[in-house]
Amino acid sequence: MDGTQPIRVAHAGSRADGPDGRRSPRGEDAKAFAEARVAALHAGLALTPDQEKLWPPVAEALRDLATLNRTQREARRERGHDPAAQDAPDAIRARADALNARADALRKLADASQPLYATLDEAQKQRAALLSRPIGGPHGPHRHHRDD
Repeated sequence: MDGTQPIRVAHAGSRADGPDGRRSPRGEDAKAFAEARVAALHAGLALTPDQEKLWPPVAEALRDLATLNRTQREARRERGHDPAAQDAPDAIRARADALNARADALRKLADASQPLYATLDEAQKQRAALLSRPIGGPHGPHRHHRDD
C-alpha cells in the first residue's frame, strides 16, 4: 500500500440502504416509525393502572435510544461522504464513541424498564419480548435470512 488510499473500517449495521436497495426512513419519517414502535409496545403490554405509572420512564428511554440511533446513522452517512474521515484510526474512534453512547442509552433503558418488568405477568413478558424485537426478527432490522 502506498499510503494514498484511506483504510476503511466497516462495522455491522453501517449500511444506509436495505437489502432491497431502499433507503431507511430519515428525519420525521424515522421519528414517526420509532414513536409507532413505542406506542405498539405500550398497547401490546396492556398495562394495569399500577403498571401505567411505571411506563413513562421506559417510553422516554426508548425514545432517547431511537433518537441516538437516528443521530448515529446520520453521522455515519455524513462520514461516508468525507474521505478525510475514513482513515482507520478515525473510523475506529468514531465506532468506539458510538458504541459507548449506545451502551449508555441501553443501560438507561434497562434501569428504566426494571421496575415495570418486575410487575409484568408471564403473558406480558412474552408480548414485550415479541414486540421489542427489531423489525425483521432476531437478526436485526430489515434483514431477511433463510435457513434453506
